[in-house]
Amino acid sequence: MFGSVTSGNMNLEDHLGDIIRKARAMSNVSGEAAARVTGLEAKELAALEETGQVSKKLDFAALGALIGLDGGKLEKIAGGWRPSEKDLTVWPELRCITTSAEGIAVNCYLVWDEISREAALFDTGWDAQPILQLLAENQLQLRHIFLTHAHDDHIAALGAIREKFPKVRLHSSSKSAPVDQRNRANDFIHLGSLRLTNRATPGHAEDGMTYIIGTWPEDAPHVAIVGDAIFAGSIGRGNQSWDLAKEKVRDQIFTLPGETLICPGHGPLTTVAEEKAHNPFF
Repeated sequence: MFGSVTSGNMNLEDHLGDIIRKARAMSNVSGEAAARVTGLEAKELAALEETGQVSKKLDFAALGALIGLDGGKLEKIAGGWRPSEKDLTVWPELRCITTSAEGIAVNCYLVWDEISREAALFDTGWDAQPILQLLAENQLQLRHIFLTHAHDDHIAALGAIREKFPKVRLHSSSKSAPVDQRNRANDFIHLGSLRLTNRATPGHAEDGMTYIIGTWPEDAPHVAIVGDAIFAGSIGRGNQSWDLAKEKVRDQIFTLPGETLICPGHGPLTTVAEEKAHNPFF
C-alpha cells in the first residue's frame, strides 16, 4: 500500500496467538501453565499461538490475569476487533507507504508542507522506489529522514534514498547509525507550517523514538509516528526491556490527546483513544 488516503482493512500486526505468546514471554509463564488456566491442552495452546485461531471457548479472564493482559480486551481481539478505518484526507500531506520483503511488511511515512513542498520521511521500509515515486509525483524536496529505530526492516532503503538526496538530513537516536543530527529531548523542527518533536520510546529497541507532528492545517489532530513501540492491539517485542517498553507507551504515547493518529511500523493505523480502550497490554 502506498499513496493510500485511507488505512484500509489491514490485518492486525499481531494475531491473538502472537499477543498471548508475547505476554507469556513478558511474564515468564510456561505454555503448560497458560494452557491449564485457559482450559486447553498444551498442544492446543501451541496451535493457537501459531495460528491465532481459537478452537474452543477460552477463559480469557484467567489467562489475562496470569500473563498480564486485560482479559476483556483480549477477548474482543479474539472476536475480531480492529481499529476504525482512517480517512487520511484529514491529513492531506501524509502518506503511509508499505513495502514487503523476507515475509515482513513494514510501514514508513512521508509528510510534507503544502506551500514549501519540503518533505520529511519517517523510516524507509524495504524499497526506495515507492517513496521516490511519491516525491516526484508531488514535486517534493526531501529535507529530513527521521528513524524510529535502526532495525533492518525500517532502514533497508536508507542508502538508496540518501544516494538520490545526498543533502537530506538524517535524524536518529541510534549510536551506530551515521546520523546528521542525534535526537535530543525538547528538539523541535519546523517543516513549513508543521512542527515536529520527539519523545524517547525505548524498550523494543534502545534507540526507539516516537515523532509527533503537529500544527496541521485545518487543526487536524496530531500524528504520532511510533515505529514498533506500539501496534494496533499489541506492542513490539521487548528486545531491550518489556517493562520499559510498556512504561514508555504509557508515559510518552498515552499522554497524547485521544484523537492523536498513531502510525505504527507494522499493521493498521489507530489512535491513542482506541489503544487505551482496546490494547490488552494496557
